Amino acid sequence: MKLHRLNVVALLAGATLACQAQQEPFDIRGTGTNSFLHTEGDTNFFRNGVTASNANFFGSADAATVNNRLGEVVAEGDVIILDHGRMWRGTNAVYNFNTGEVRAGAFKTAEMPFNISGQFMAGDTKNQVYSTADAIVTTDDYANPVYRIHARFITIVPGQYFEAHDATLYLGSVPIFHWFYYHRELNKHPNNFEFEPGYRSSYGAFLLSAFNWYGNSNLDGTIHLDERTRRGVAAGPDLLFYLGDFGQAKFRYYYAHDTDPTADGFLVPHLGENRQRMAFDYESPNATNFSAKIIANYQSDPLIIRDFYESEYRADIEPASFAEVNQLWRNFTMDAMAQPRLVNFFETVERLPDVKLTGLRQEVANSPIYYQSESSIGYFRRDFSDTNNPVETNYSATRADTVQQFTMPETFFNWLNVTPRVGGRFTYYSAVEGVTTPTNAQSRGVFNTGVDFSTKASRVYQNADSSFWDIHELRHIIEPDINYVYVPAPSRAPSELPQFDSELPSLRLLPVEYPDYNSIDSIDKQNFLRLTLRNILQTKRATNIEEFINWAVYTDWNLTPGTNHTFSDLYSDLLFRPRSWLRLDSSFRYDLPDHRWRDSVNSLAITPNKTWSVAFSYRYLMNNDPEFLTAPNQTLPGHNLFGVSMHYRLNENWAIHIAERFEAQNGSLQEQDYTLYRDLRSWTGALTFRVLQGPYQPTDFGVGLTLSLKAFPRIPLGSDSDRPQDPGRVFSPMSTID
Repeated sequence: MKLHRLNVVALLAGATLACQAQQEPFDIRGTGTNSFLHTEGDTNFFRNGVTASNANFFGSADAATVNNRLGEVVAEGDVIILDHGRMWRGTNAVYNFNTGEVRAGAFKTAEMPFNISGQFMAGDTKNQVYSTADAIVTTDDYANPVYRIHARFITIVPGQYFEAHDATLYLGSVPIFHWFYYHRELNKHPNNFEFEPGYRSSYGAFLLSAFNWYGNSNLDGTIHLDERTRRGVAAGPDLLFYLGDFGQAKFRYYYAHDTDPTADGFLVPHLGENRQRMAFDYESPNATNFSAKIIANYQSDPLIIRDFYESEYRADIEPASFAEVNQLWRNFTMDAMAQPRLVNFFETVERLPDVKLTGLRQEVANSPIYYQSESSIGYFRRDFSDTNNPVETNYSATRADTVQQFTMPETFFNWLNVTPRVGGRFTYYSAVEGVTTPTNAQSRGVFNTGVDFSTKASRVYQNADSSFWDIHELRHIIEPDINYVYVPAPSRAPSELPQFDSELPSLRLLPVEYPDYNSIDSIDKQNFLRLTLRNILQTKRATNIEEFINWAVYTDWNLTPGTNHTFSDLYSDLLFRPRSWLRLDSSFRYDLPDHRWRDSVNSLAITPNKTWSVAFSYRYLMNNDPEFLTAPNQTLPGHNLFGVSMHYRLNENWAIHIAERFEAQNGSLQEQDYTLYRDLRSWTGALTFRVLQGPYQPTDFGVGLTLSLKAFPRIPLGSDSDRPQDPGRVFSPMSTID
């Protein structure tokens, strides 16, 4: 039966959230064959199981009595309230829906990550304040928790905080600590410590520790204090500022009194005992068309990040420093960047500043012609590393650049897309300041044109079905593309210009159209066709549409007479997914003129269930690749690198993770990582053994123990899983305390 005002069973145990939905209709019904409703005057009797529910709420009890005149509900038996993710469970409850007052006997509730139970509860659902007596608080999810706080009296404000009076912390049956008053916020993480003891040959015995401090709504922080017997003491804070409508900022500082900075075999300049790094990061909210970002990275030497922040170093070995603001309008964007040099051992192009106005592609006066532009002006200074290039001389100049382009996209025969383009570029350079490249003020003009031919065709094969390939219907999409580019010789060759934004070596083809091609100072004549063919096969699996195959092949056909090579390298990018849990990624680069492989990256990831997963990877890079050679007679070894990573859950309490990398080129097992996980009820533990064997350096081995409270994990869930998108990644808990 549907009841609108008589929603009292829904408020069985005085659930705090039920009153918020008091005007919502409830479906009240019996739960068993013997359930019945009996009415005597103003009192309704529900017996032998009853439930009440609506879109936001569910409540149940063995029996309930409702007195409409007094506005009182008495619920008995197994009383359960579930509403908006919060559950209360007890043996009996009395609720007055006129006053909002509630009383209950023994009960349990969860305020994640805490479990709270008590022998008596009283409160007011209107004020959302509840009091309990003889209460227990714990994050342990077992019936007999290993540790708990036993309090004589607790006040709970759901979702905000709880206060315990006369509270004692127990480990098992042993009292550990006593509080006369204890306050804990529920809407933010509690303060906590982290410890990681272990041994590493380049560290000696170590103890890495951190205190995570959650101060208020505007500031969080972590204080690091680390001891390494071979390297000394290191410490520093991490601070996170919450600035409301202005975004958030992070500040990190770390100082190490390193008594053996060359312990890992690397001998580079600037290494000393006093080593430090500082990092600042600010980002404005994305709620408006204006954004700002500031990144500042200072380090005393090139290897401090490598030595003490390994996960950061793997992501970026030369972190940049810059400040950038962006304003977006309907058809234009404005960007302004300042990029100073904060360290002198990394090569840097300083931009002090660089301001750019971009005209997005837009229609010209209701015509089929579209216009786009990009104009910039800035002062640039190229600073070479004072360790790797002592002979090079820094130079600087002002540069103003503008590119204007028109396109006219058309569709012929209802399937062929043709987009011709024509444009021009003008660049002005002031007199260059620098000894090795003295030039007067000069300008350069560039004309560019081209046309793009593309189409997209698809067909659905409804009868395609294969249990072996997990195919259930099939859609084939084919996308051929031919992009012609013609740029006659600019008025100034790249060798005559200062190189601030120059073309760097790349393993993949660079963009061909302006302004996507942004190596402004390296622009030279071009006359070629970019040929691309993409095939996609999609199929239905469960309730999703997945890509069975996605394969793109592309190359450049050089049309300039007299060139040495007609075709550039051939590139291929392949995704093959014969099962939802089986994925193969393959990319390669093949030198067509000289008939040789130059680069290949392949990975196979198998994740059939949550019990185990495995990933294989292979990376090949040709020796002495001419694109990366910068000096005569230079030698650059390539790679022939194999990797494997496996995670296996033995049972509910034990799991293992194994990861290895083998460099076949020199026969070295570069990295070995073995981790044993143990579920310790309220804690999780990880014991890791790790060996690193890099070229020209001593073998570095280590063992570490990581403990984490389940309620407040320091390693995110799934961090150790095998990721097909990152096949070369090796996870180690030892590198997570940064």
